[in-house]
Amino acid sequence: MDRVVLKSIWPVIILVAAPWPSEVLGLNNGLALTPPMGWLHWERFMCQTDCKPNPVNCVSEQLFMQMADMMVSNGWLKAGYKYLCIDDCWMSIHRDENNKLQADSIRFPGGIKKLADYVHARGLLLGIYQDVGKQTCAGYPGSQGFYELDAQTFADWGVDLLKFDGCNYGTLDQLEDGYRRMSLALNRTGRNIVYSCEWPFYARHLTKVNYSEVAQYCNLWRNFDDIEDSWTSVKYVIDFTSALQDELVPVAGPGAWNDPDMLVIGNFGLSWDQQITQMALWSIMAAPLLMSNDLRDISPESKALLQNQEVIAINQDSLGVQGYRVLKVDSFELWEKPLSGRSLAVSVTNRKEIGGARFFQLSQSLLWKGLACKNKCYLTQLLPTRYEYGYFNATCSLPLLVNPSGTVLLKLE
Repeated sequence: MDRVVLKSIWPVIILVAAPWPSEVLGLNNGLALTPPMGWLHWERFMCQTDCKPNPVNCVSEQLFMQMADMMVSNGWLKAGYKYLCIDDCWMSIHRDENNKLQADSIRFPGGIKKLADYVHARGLLLGIYQDVGKQTCAGYPGSQGFYELDAQTFADWGVDLLKFDGCNYGTLDQLEDGYRRMSLALNRTGRNIVYSCEWPFYARHLTKVNYSEVAQYCNLWRNFDDIEDSWTSVKYVIDFTSALQDELVPVAGPGAWNDPDMLVIGNFGLSWDQQITQMALWSIMAAPLLMSNDLRDISPESKALLQNQEVIAINQDSLGVQGYRVLKVDSFELWEKPLSGRSLAVSVTNRKEIGGARFFQLSQSLLWKGLACKNKCYLTQLLPTRYEYGYFNATCSLPLLVNPSGTVLLKLE
């Protein structure tokens, strides 16, 4: 039995002395007080820029306008998904005569300002992509040497979130300095722009990441490889998160979130049980809920899962504690996330991928000692189906039947 006990479940942010003490830093910009929710194009649509053979799925103004319309008409905005995010491949291959970034004129004929206005008119917020280095990962102009200019350009266009990648950066010093400078540049514009960094993902190959400093400059940050539409990829992210949880959990909280990357629910690669597992664990982990799927063509079941308000409430809980794995035994994993009101979200995942459903015995002795309901808690199962078990006391042992690669998500209050 492998039981992990964290020194503290509460998020503790250790602020490092800033080189610019008079500036407002990323963590203190008042944004992303709960994990951002929205839609991001990359995993599903990647860098499809040739619109002639595939205009429906091309990275273009049309695609984002259609997704914006779907987010409003199909209940996504009402469910909390408010950021519509552009990833790589939106740019022209060259800056303009004043060194300003410009959108590809064929695929985005109205420019980004027109798209931002369209998105804002529907009550949504617009996210955009850039890179800390000389070029983006797909070879478009990066921000190195132009941090202040690019930040002001995004503000002038009405951008609300910046995803800042880390390709082609040069040295480690240039990488880290670039992330700091863009954070400060965004704040100087005076516009509220959520700052999403990939700083730890690139830096961890070169040095030990100072997560306290990352949280000082960024609202959310990526730690791992790009997620793919496969159970292997989702498992990798879950395993990496639990392996690093002693470093990751203490720095997460309102305004600063670990980002395990996009939700791929509603695509091609995950079984139904695996979709439930990703939704449950991303909610437990207080992860940004940024979908990458085709909202024009998604099953009713996947839509209902992504819009489940009780599950979203766990992710968006105001306490802002990132959940963590507390137990790994017999190919089961028990995760928990303390919630406001000293309630608790609990998930049990069956990591076996052979055989049938198996029973896991849940008892209060396995759970967080800070529960308000030490004598008895009201227990509700939220996933895979909703069921109210009723009161669950310290002497109870509840057998939970969990499918292979599936998860049962519960709330105790």
